[in-house]
Amino acid sequence: MSNIKVIRPQKGPQEKFLSTTADIAIYGGAAGGGKSYGLLIEPLRYKNNKRFGAVIFRHEYKQIFNQGGLWDTSNDVYGDIKGADGRYSAGMWKFKNGMTVAFDYINRDDDLQKWQGSQITMIGFDELTHFSEKQFFYMLSRNRSVCGVKPYMRATCNPDADSWVADFISWWIDQDTGYPIKERSGKKRWLVRINETVMWAATRKEAVQIALDANIGEEEAETMPKSVTFIMSTLDDNKILMKENPGYKANLLALTEVERERLLRGNWKIKAAAGLMFRRTKVNMLEELPTDVIKWARGWDLAATSEDEKGDPAYTAGVLIGKRRNGRYIIADVINKRLSSADVREIIKQTCITDRAKHKRVFTRLPQDPGQAGKDQAQSFLKFLAGFTVKCIPESGDKVTRAEPFSAQWLGLEGMDKGNVDVLIAPWNEMYFNQVESFPESKFKDMVDASSSAFTELESGNTYSAPPTDGGLSKESYWRK
Repeated sequence: MSNIKVIRPQKGPQEKFLSTTADIAIYGGAAGGGKSYGLLIEPLRYKNNKRFGAVIFRHEYKQIFNQGGLWDTSNDVYGDIKGADGRYSAGMWKFKNGMTVAFDYINRDDDLQKWQGSQITMIGFDELTHFSEKQFFYMLSRNRSVCGVKPYMRATCNPDADSWVADFISWWIDQDTGYPIKERSGKKRWLVRINETVMWAATRKEAVQIALDANIGEEEAETMPKSVTFIMSTLDDNKILMKENPGYKANLLALTEVERERLLRGNWKIKAAAGLMFRRTKVNMLEELPTDVIKWARGWDLAATSEDEKGDPAYTAGVLIGKRRNGRYIIADVINKRLSSADVREIIKQTCITDRAKHKRVFTRLPQDPGQAGKDQAQSFLKFLAGFTVKCIPESGDKVTRAEPFSAQWLGLEGMDKGNVDVLIAPWNEMYFNQVESFPESKFKDMVDASSSAFTELESGNTYSAPPTDGGLSKESYWRK
């Protein structure tokens, strides 16, 4: 008598994930919790519905077919099901009655175009933190159904404090410790998204009212709310993996403290290398600007494109730092925005105007890319910002090396309670501290780069003179000691 393979969720979080009725369910919070397996089991409840289709996404194509990846795991789940046909070249499983489970990738926002007009009953994201918020919500618009099953989305993820997901699921996470709140795991909340802003409610009725208050028509407002839940899991919940690979937990315990907190304990607030070069407890917070600033400089870090290499929106940052008569430094203003190239130029000019109005003379320092293109861009900026004290300087060394001089002032001498930097109390403080404390391991480093540039300028003996008229940009032609 042949053995019968039974496919069922493990008791605990995996079972909760497969039983939730939420429109959007996010499952995970640590490594080894059986997340991908749960994602693959989910469509099987509809395998006898010939019009049902599911698509499960990874961020990169190769992640689907890597050894031990989604395709290999799908073979473990679907391989022994009678009538299941795995088509490797198409990245798809087709079941006897016609139900399909396909695998695909979304790397850049351009990849979204191929899904225009699609109707996908179940959309899955494996490692949701690898995708941008834009990609997620665009695919939500493709989450439609004509098969009699209400469309829904399922996602898995490991913690990433820098991702948009950390903010999206913040209600389910203790914001002091970073750990999931057990009592909230699996609880549903309701969202409406209006003008790219997510608004939350405790009930569907409240969510509809939010839409109505935003002048959405009654009929449309009734269709807008989506129920959302987050279900926490850890390695300890995956009894099968613990039994089959008892050494896996030892592997996680051997990680660095930061990675161990993330992947073993599911900490959503921990930052990689937090406090290595910058620590918020080392600065003095000031309610007002000091009156003894003798020199001001604003450094900029410019987004080369409107998106980074992964298709995520890129940031442009500008940090204003003053050097005080007593030798201390004051961080007075931080700008950090996602902007188009045209908007970048405009906000720099507007900031120059504002800085001059507030602080009289402010040195503005812009990075110059290598090569002729960088020289042409620098010349264009100098002409555009004529009348302001502007410099375009080629950067040298890596980001950490450039940040070290400012870090030394920030941390001060060993044994000192405080360093040599003051920070003006302002709404941007938390955003700024979060990035600098996670440097150099954080995904975004724009505000650190801009700070390094401003500090370097404050300690520079260079002053600005008019750019040359012959189009050249040699240092000798417009810099003087």
